[in-house]
Amino acid sequence: MNEATTNTQRIRAISRRKLLSTAGAGSLLAAVRPATLGAGAAQSVAPAVATSSRTGAVQVSMCVSDNIRTLPLRDGRVKADAIDLSVSTIHPSEMFWRQLRFAEFDVSEMSWSSLLIAISQGDKRWVGLPVFTSRGFPHTGILVRSDRGIERPQDLKGKKVAVPEYQQTSALWSRGILQHEFDVTPWDMEWYMERTEELSHGGATGFRPPEKLKFQRIQPPDNIGTLLLDGKIDASLLYLNEVNLVDRSRVDLRNRPEVRLLFRDAVAEGARYYKKTGFYPANHCVVVQRAMLERHPWVALNIYKAFVAAKEMAHAPGREVASIYFDLDLLPAASRRVLDVDPYPYGMQANRAMLESLVQFSHEQGLTSRRLTLEEVFHPATLEL
Repeated sequence: MNEATTNTQRIRAISRRKLLSTAGAGSLLAAVRPATLGAGAAQSVAPAVATSSRTGAVQVSMCVSDNIRTLPLRDGRVKADAIDLSVSTIHPSEMFWRQLRFAEFDVSEMSWSSLLIAISQGDKRWVGLPVFTSRGFPHTGILVRSDRGIERPQDLKGKKVAVPEYQQTSALWSRGILQHEFDVTPWDMEWYMERTEELSHGGATGFRPPEKLKFQRIQPPDNIGTLLLDGKIDASLLYLNEVNLVDRSRVDLRNRPEVRLLFRDAVAEGARYYKKTGFYPANHCVVVQRAMLERHPWVALNIYKAFVAAKEMAHAPGREVASIYFDLDLLPAASRRVLDVDPYPYGMQANRAMLESLVQFSHEQGLTSRRLTLEEVFHPATLEL
């Protein structure tokens, strides 16, 4: 049995309904490509994009998430030099699934955790750019049952804890913070994972639970929400209320007395962590297909510069509005310097310590067999930015 036949059977194993609901109709086109070109070719051939009137410009397909920092690229106000971008916008979970399985886009955002795992396993399809359009404090969103006596992070020891996907970046961050800030290791808890292998990012990277980890998958028709409300689990690192990636009925956990946040003052905890570490955790970076860069090496820096310009365009109105409050003496003049702080810095220099920490977390938690270097992940031209 050749590789093309194997790929065809694997694709057919996913029901049409699940494939459409999980990855969109575009994946049907991508699913044909491995069967017709062979597995090796599927990784290096970029999907066709619309032609453009910009004579001589390189055609590049790009997929990004919906946020203000990508909007100027999506609506065309910012263009990349000598590049015609065909931009798609989909939910990150779907984007990563499609990229990891089918390499649909020349450029996209990518799960930091999944990228590290893929590279550690020898997957060379992607080259990273130090662009981080999505940030937050994942650990401040940990949910717990109100009746389990979980008042502080240390109380999670011995508890049943769920996660949509064990390898996802937000879960990697939360476990790393629990371990390094509160002395709670992943091996101190019993894990329940929601996504099935065929619909998970781990299904594309060959995820296996780390050695000696207490781990099991949630069986349909249950999901994290139903298990929390039924009291069958004690906590969850994250709950995706609005996205049905696993084709299961979701329940709205907002304002439910059975469930509350672990950190009752989530803002204060996020601020504490930021002041201590200087980290505003990034969930995604941007990747470019290596095959694209082999043809056009300059594309990497031009894409990077376009993302920087888009972010600056998106943030400038907010700084302008905020400055009015200082001009009217509604805010103390001494605080005006905060407008010079960029909470979303791009580039390696501003983010190296944060990125090194996440690489460390991945290795400590058994997701990567060795500790990667950032030089293995990012384009050489961006390492000094």
